[in-house]
Amino acid sequence: MEEKRVVERTRAFGNLTDERPAMPSTTEKRSFSRGVPDAAVSRDDMLAHIAEIVAASDLPVNADFEGGYAHQPEGVAESVRLCVDTGVAGLSIEDSTGDKDKPLYDLELAVERIKAARAAIDQKGGDVLLTGRAECFLVGRPDLDETIRRLRAYAEAGADCLYAPGIRTREQIAAVVKAAAPKPVNLLMPGALGLTVADVAALGVRRISVGGTIARVAFGAFIRAAKEIAGEGRFDAFAGAVPHAELNAFFRDDMKKRSP
Repeated sequence: MEEKRVVERTRAFGNLTDERPAMPSTTEKRSFSRGVPDAAVSRDDMLAHIAEIVAASDLPVNADFEGGYAHQPEGVAESVRLCVDTGVAGLSIEDSTGDKDKPLYDLELAVERIKAARAAIDQKGGDVLLTGRAECFLVGRPDLDETIRRLRAYAEAGADCLYAPGIRTREQIAAVVKAAAPKPVNLLMPGALGLTVADVAALGVRRISVGGTIARVAFGAFIRAAKEIAGEGRFDAFAGAVPHAELNAFFRDDMKKRSP
């Protein structure tokens, strides 16, 4: 039964070259759009945001669901049930605590949190894909062996997909893919790392996330233009702007498609 479930869920990934897109939600983009730091939005706010994306998109939606907005497994389970109710196709649970003095949950508790998320999804009777995240590289603990130890534990606890945001080199990526097999690995692309989609696919990665990177690209263009105006009195940065008519037509056509 367990093997069948994993096969069914991982089949949705195919290969990167199959070009099967999905729509992500990220707390980084949501937070910045609200004018607050990353992860400063509440559970209710994030659930509303996820539901809004699900309603607006024909693509399967994967939710960046932080640490489940709770410390204890019971609270994680409650949050996951609410997230599943939004209609998502997948969600992820992190093992970071938010405490700079102890940035990662002890492995035993982290595993129990993944088990609670798995049980909550199964109890809802859906086919939501669960991603287990090892945040070591993002919280100042760039220990590849510890990252792999955690990912393997999360796989055993019921995670369908494994994710170690912050790994950047070919060697790190290949090591995680090998250790996670046969579970699929998600890779975060946080910037221009010198890797193409084909490169990443050749390393065995099954899914790429850009997190808040595209949003930061947009913020970068905004900030450069604003600084140019304020500091130099020039508007050269406007040369790359998308024409109003093009954007307006896109949103008008999309609204027609979504109207009952």
